[in-house]
Amino acid sequence: QVLLVESGGGVVQAGGSLRLSCTASGRAVGSYVMGWFRQAPGKGREFVAAIGNSERADYADSVKGRFTISRDNAKNTVDLQINSLKSEDTAAYYCAASAMYYMSRRASVYAYWGQGTQVTVSS
Repeated sequence: QVLLVESGGGVVQAGGSLRLSCTASGRAVGSYVMGWFRQAPGKGREFVAAIGNSERADYADSVKGRFTISRDNAKNTVDLQINSLKSEDTAAYYCAASAMYYMSRRASVYAYWGQGTQVTVSS
């Protein structure tokens, strides 16, 4: 069993930055694909970014160039650096882990999920 806990959310002005962190426990996740998803009020869960065990990364088009995903396998953590925040980035952000060997943007592939951290962008 993998337990994921996110932190780092908050209220930030448009154009600002945040760094979200996800700490895993219960099992080493160095071989897992780790992802970030988000869900805005009244909308479905949306893929944001993923990173594989080789540190290859994938990003949604809407965040490419502004968000950076990284991992520290020694600390069992995955971070999401968010820059140039826009109002449409307002959402609850979720960390997820997949034991599958391939990268995926599908939420159903990820077996483990955190409780989420809220990011609110004010204009």
